Amino acid sequence: MTNIPTPHIWLPYTQMRNALPPLRARKTTGSRIVLDDGRELIDAVSSWWTACHGYNHPHIVAAMERQLRDMPHVMFGGLIHEPAEQLAARLANVLPKGLEHVFFSDSGSVAVEVAMKMAVQFWTNQGDRDRTKFVSFQGGYHGDTLAAMSVCDPEEGMHALFKGYLPEQFVLDLPRDAESADKFREVLRSNRDQIAGIVIEPLVQCAGGMKIHTPETLRLVASAAADANVLLICDEVAVNFCRAGTMFAIEQAGIVPDIACLGKALTGGAIGLAATVATADVFNAFLSDDAQAALMHGPTFMGNPLACAAANASMDLFETEPRLAQVAVIESQLRRELEPLSGVAGVTDIRVKGAIGAIEVDELHSLDWLKTEFVNAGVWLRPFGNVIYTMPPFVITEGELSIITSAIAEILPRWSVRARR
Repeated sequence: MTNIPTPHIWLPYTQMRNALPPLRARKTTGSRIVLDDGRELIDAVSSWWTACHGYNHPHIVAAMERQLRDMPHVMFGGLIHEPAEQLAARLANVLPKGLEHVFFSDSGSVAVEVAMKMAVQFWTNQGDRDRTKFVSFQGGYHGDTLAAMSVCDPEEGMHALFKGYLPEQFVLDLPRDAESADKFREVLRSNRDQIAGIVIEPLVQCAGGMKIHTPETLRLVASAAADANVLLICDEVAVNFCRAGTMFAIEQAGIVPDIACLGKALTGGAIGLAATVATADVFNAFLSDDAQAALMHGPTFMGNPLACAAANASMDLFETEPRLAQVAVIESQLRRELEPLSGVAGVTDIRVKGAIGAIEVDELHSLDWLKTEFVNAGVWLRPFGNVIYTMPPFVITEGELSIITSAIAEILPRWSVRARR
C-alpha cells in the first residue's frame, strides 16, 4: 500500500511506500500553482527550472494553439517543417558563433545522450574506434538515461545503485586549483587515446547541489580539451536561457564548445523539447558516401512542430521582454535576502548565481517536515541532497520573491532547532 491517492501513478525519485501524499495541481498562472483545494503556491523552482517566463504566458499559448490546429506533429525523418527550420536558425544565431548544426530531441537527458553518441561516432568515422570514454566531474549531473548517468557523480549522485551496470568513465574533481588542474591535465594526457570527450555543466552544477565554479575554471577545461584534442560537451540544459545571468553560461567564459546541450527553459516550460548543437567540424565528420557514417539516432518526437512553435514563441519573449534585466534584479534580491541567513546553525554556505539561490546545510534532515512547512507558507519548494534552493520564474515580482525568501528565513531556524533537540 502507498499514500498516493491514485494507485496507478508511480512518481519520480519517490519511495512510494511512505511518501507524503502528493498535492493535486489544478491550474497554473504567472509564478503560481493553484491546487485543487484552492490554495495558491508561489513556485520557487519553476517546475524543475523550466517555466522561465512564468506559466501560461499568452504569447506561448497563442503560438501553440495556432500550431495545434495546423499540425501538432509530423515525423522528422524525411520531412521538415517551418517551426523547426525557424528555431534551428534562431538557436544558431543566438548561440556563440560556431555552434550551428541543431539536432532536436525531447528531453535534456536525451540531448546529452545524443552528444555523447556524436562524440564517439565523430572519432569512429575517422577510423578511431578506441575513443569511447568520457571525462566528467564530481558533483555533476547530466540526466537519468544510461550514458548520461555514467557521467554523473558516481558517489554522491543518485545513480550509485547502478554501479557495475553503467559504463565506467573518468570522473574527476573540477580543476579549481593548481593541484586539481595538474591532475585533470594528466588524466587527459595519459588517456587521450581512449577519451572521446569531456562533459561539463558550465558554471553551475545544478542537480549536484547548486555548486558554482568560475569562468576561469571553464576556460581551463576548454583549453585542456583543445590541447588534448578531445571534444568538449557543455551541458547547458539547466542554466541556458538566462538562468545563470547570461543567455548561455558559456558566454561568461568566452568559449565555444564542440557540442552544446539545450533544454528545460527552451520552450518556456510549456512542453518538452531539447537540442544538441554541434560545430561544423563535428557535423562534417558525419558527411560521407557511406550511409553508416550518418548519425544513427532519431527520437520519435524529435523536432515536434508543437514544441518548436512553443520554443519560437519563447525565443520571441527573450528578444522582446527584459529577461536578463529581470535575472539581474532577482540575483540582487536573493543576495540581499538570503546572505543574512549564513549565521543560522547548520548552514555551511550560501550561493547565488543569476536566478539561482542555494543554502547548503550540514545535513538535510526532516525533509518531509520542511516541504510541508513551505507549503503551509504558500511556497512550492523542493530541497534535495543538503541544499535548500530557489530558481524562480524570471517574471516573479519582488513581493513574490520576498515571500519565498521570508519563508526560508522563518522556517530555516526552526528546522535547525528541530535538528538539535
